[in-house]
Amino acid sequence: MGLFSLFLVTLSLLTSYAVCQLQEFISIDCGGTSNYTDTSTGLSWISDSEIMNHGMQVEIQNPNGNKVQYKRRRDFPIDSRKYCYTLSTEERRRYLVRATFQYGSLENGDTYPQFQLYLDATKWATVSIYDASRIYVKEMIFRAPSNSIDVCMCCATTGSPFISTLELRPLNLSMYATDFEDDFFLKVAARINFGAPSEDAVRYPDDPYDRIWDSDLIKRQNYLVGVASGTERINTTKNIDIETREHPPVKVMQTAVVGTKGELSYRLNLEDFPAYARAYAYFAEIQDLGKNETRKFKLEQPYIADYSNAVVNIAENANGSYTLYEPSYMNVSLDFVLSFNFVKTRDSTRGPLLNAMEISKYLQIASKTDRQDSNVVNAFSSLSSESVLKNEGDPCVPTPWEWVNCSTTTPPRITKINLSRRNVKGEIPRELNNMEALTELWLDGNLLTGQLPDMSNLINLKIVHLENNKLTGPLPSYLGSLPSLQALFIQNNSFNGEIPAGLVSGKIIFNYDDNPGLHKGNKKHFHLMLGISIGVLGILFILFLTSLVLLHNLRRKTSQQKRDEKGISGRSSTKPLTGYSSARGGNLMDEGIAYYMPLSELKEATNNFSKKIGRGSFGSVYYGKMRDGKEVAVKIMTDPSSHGNQQFVNEVALLSRIHHRNLVPLIGYCEEENQHILVYEYMHNGTLRDHIHECSNQKQLDWLARLRIAEDSAKGLEYLHTGCNPSIIHRDVKTSNILLDINMRAKVSDFGLSRLAEEDLTHISSVARGTVGYLDPEYYANQQLTEKSDVYSFGVVLLELISGRKPVSSEDYGSEMNIVHWARSLIRKGDVVSIMDPSLVGNVKTESIWRVAEIAMQCVEQHGASRPRMQEVILAIQDASKIEKGTDSEPTLSSSSCSSKPQSSRKTLLTSFLEIESPDLSNGCLPSAR
Repeated sequence: MGLFSLFLVTLSLLTSYAVCQLQEFISIDCGGTSNYTDTSTGLSWISDSEIMNHGMQVEIQNPNGNKVQYKRRRDFPIDSRKYCYTLSTEERRRYLVRATFQYGSLENGDTYPQFQLYLDATKWATVSIYDASRIYVKEMIFRAPSNSIDVCMCCATTGSPFISTLELRPLNLSMYATDFEDDFFLKVAARINFGAPSEDAVRYPDDPYDRIWDSDLIKRQNYLVGVASGTERINTTKNIDIETREHPPVKVMQTAVVGTKGELSYRLNLEDFPAYARAYAYFAEIQDLGKNETRKFKLEQPYIADYSNAVVNIAENANGSYTLYEPSYMNVSLDFVLSFNFVKTRDSTRGPLLNAMEISKYLQIASKTDRQDSNVVNAFSSLSSESVLKNEGDPCVPTPWEWVNCSTTTPPRITKINLSRRNVKGEIPRELNNMEALTELWLDGNLLTGQLPDMSNLINLKIVHLENNKLTGPLPSYLGSLPSLQALFIQNNSFNGEIPAGLVSGKIIFNYDDNPGLHKGNKKHFHLMLGISIGVLGILFILFLTSLVLLHNLRRKTSQQKRDEKGISGRSSTKPLTGYSSARGGNLMDEGIAYYMPLSELKEATNNFSKKIGRGSFGSVYYGKMRDGKEVAVKIMTDPSSHGNQQFVNEVALLSRIHHRNLVPLIGYCEEENQHILVYEYMHNGTLRDHIHECSNQKQLDWLARLRIAEDSAKGLEYLHTGCNPSIIHRDVKTSNILLDINMRAKVSDFGLSRLAEEDLTHISSVARGTVGYLDPEYYANQQLTEKSDVYSFGVVLLELISGRKPVSSEDYGSEMNIVHWARSLIRKGDVVSIMDPSLVGNVKTESIWRVAEIAMQCVEQHGASRPRMQEVILAIQDASKIEKGTDSEPTLSSSSCSSKPQSSRKTLLTSFLEIESPDLSNGCLPSAR
């Protein structure tokens, strides 16, 4: 009775989950006239009549089968516009979107259509119809970039664009996660059910995610030809354990093909190839092998290093028969004609077996229109009750809206808005001021009300038409000083007040007729004010010149005094650093304050700069010894430009006011003979980079030493981020900027790139600078600088400490990879041994390595908001140190213990990294991917 009750509960939960999943499905019958439920699948379909405002419903002649959704289609006009369906999504959740096309029989004079299909701004496919009865299926797997996505038809070369159905299916857990999903969609090229009993496809409800698994029996040109002799079809009714990453349906896994003569081979065409692809093979042993029987085979063609050398042993890989094993080929290059074959190994008694296969093409995501521009034109669109088209998707890509012009930049920017006489009502959106690329604004002949919003940021604006509206209020003064403005038309409104002088100077075409409340300013008053202004400026200029002369004489006198003084003369100097207040008097080392040091003293200390010990980001570094015996590192800045001068001023200003045991202290500086010189405390053990990458003549750092260095460096950065007011962003965190003192304690150095973070801003815009391999991709893409940019770079440093490898190396990773991509792919597989420095293998505790690998992966997340704070990084490193020092019996890693990874940390890492959640069936639904 207990077992029966458990069965009923399980059945109830699965049923509830299916209902929950089904409710999230979107199934649109394009051209349909009513809503209905498909009796064969149980899917609910809705008509697009309330969704799509364009095109026309067309009844299909001789549809394929009796499915209701293929009895009609929606045809769109043959023009330059695009026609889009907008589908609601949950940001960052993965989905499968599917569009299908069945044209039906040609009528007299018709030609089969060919047109373009887009997903947002990304070209999805060219739809070419050449078979009246065939249903053409296009599928894409994507992670939602926002709360909606557009599917668009446009750009017909023959016939009329059309569509039959549009479907959106949410995916769960880690299904179809890739390392590249921020930049690429996955276009499904093939999904094949091998050993299928008929030509019918498998889909919902057999597949709860409603993927369509095509039968390998379908007769289609160049589809699964070249079958090896001895290929047989097998099946089973036994249940298959499919609890793997991609969760294929049991029904598909219950059938297979086997190569009884030791080989399985096929050939098929892949649309839009050659290309880079993600391929999955599904293997489940569904035959009962004898006690001494084995099934082992390899992928022989195409030959792919690492994959082709691996032996597939289903029973061993899947931990038994009737259990799924799904090896993935995450990034392979495939040709248009794909020939593949699996061949049994010599020690195998049975030939290869294949249940199913999926191949998807990586499709690079194209840039949509700048979000701020899109927000403005969407706001304008909502103000127009007529004549403005809806269902057009992105304003610029692939074709612009009828009333906008766009730039060819990435991302596209809107350069012109033309809404003349479009019945636009309401106030001009205030966000208009964000459209920095706008050159023309045509809003004449509408019913716009209210005052003009701020448009002072529109430095490229040339032509403005606001005439024949109901606008009120004064004309903002900035209108007369917009640098590019050539023509302004505001006649027949209700503006009032004084006209800005710049508008009536004659340099701008300005028409303000029929605005009774507007008037020009008093000309005499204007000339009086102009004269006073010129006089004041003249007096200020004379005072400025006088100050320069006095300052020059003072500096000459001070310099002469310094040359005459002996002993510690340089140490009591009060020479000011350009742009900053002078240092206090006192001894050179007092309170860690940086002092001006004469060039002659530095030449003496360095023996005329004879011992070069390194090179920083902006100059060579020399060893020196002061008269009091203090060892110093003297850096001469080699960039004579204003940019180099700014770095010099920046570093002195920053390091003069911050003091922390894990930051290299600045002792002094010098500005003489057109040279900029910085004097630091000498660090006896060089850079961290020397010890992990150039260590042929040095002792290898053990794991505890690396952890101590990581903790010291993290504390230095944490002080910059939280202990300074305003906080400081280093911008160039790397192993060569982490120095080691005589006791091997780490200090962060080289602040030439640092920036103050404003207290009232969340970011700083600046040109992307830093070092290749360490540069935050988010910062590189949008120049939005935050403390999380330092966190990303420090994550790379942690990966270097674990692996002993350089951030960028074509020898280690190939031309397309770096340490982040390389480590991420291995850690996702749960393989931490392969990223470890060989000198550490066998000498560290498993959990300690995993703890640092986990926090490193969080540091190098694509988006800054997903990265930890430095305080969290410090705690993780301290945890790893405690684990390594502890007396617990955690086993150590060896070269043969690739599977000895700690399950607790691995689970934590994968939960965060693959977005996996433990299933919660309390509400009858499996959790959605975030």
